[in-house]
Amino acid sequence: MGLEEYWSVRIIAITAVVFVLQMVFPWITNNFALNSAEALGKPWEFVTHMFLHGGFEHIFYNMFALGLFGIILEKLIGGKRFMFIYFVGGVIAGIAAFLFYPSAIGASGAVFAIMGTLAVLRPKLTVFVFGIPMPMIVASAVWIAIDIFGVFFPAGTANTAHLAGLFFGFIIGFLLRKQFGEPLFSEKGKQAFTDREFNRWENRWMH
Repeated sequence: MGLEEYWSVRIIAITAVVFVLQMVFPWITNNFALNSAEALGKPWEFVTHMFLHGGFEHIFYNMFALGLFGIILEKLIGGKRFMFIYFVGGVIAGIAAFLFYPSAIGASGAVFAIMGTLAVLRPKLTVFVFGIPMPMIVASAVWIAIDIFGVFFPAGTANTAHLAGLFFGFIIGFLLRKQFGEPLFSEKGKQAFTDREFNRWENRWMH
């Protein structure tokens, strides 16, 4: 399966194109960001805000995380389930942003939904947080702590939206865990999930 066949890669490409258009046509951001004062009359903003970003660093980290975790999760559970988690998680994060912030843009909430799901399905997957390797489930606890701190000491980040996306991902992960969760090996010693490409991605990008 080529990279271009993954929905996560397609979303990255679309988001990158939208970001370029944002730089050229600022009205795109003004008209499609999630504006809490008008979002109920423009419900599409709960989706369109996911494709908008406030700068290169913002889009880079979101798309980098989507490229890493999204491809792994999509390979594990399939494209349709991945798309459901990404967009529903993003909308739920948007609702949280709508309730707590005057405006919001970015795919962070949707990406956190992906990471939350993967944390439940692959809790032992090694990731780096601030340069420190740790299991995915421990990394999730760190992300939660950071965002809770951000809720009480805001610094311009929609931390509540992150938490909403992450906890939605946890819920979906538990619903899917029986079918797709660890252990990676069955009782007969055979792989319960074809790990060759999974391990290649983990070794290439996470170690």
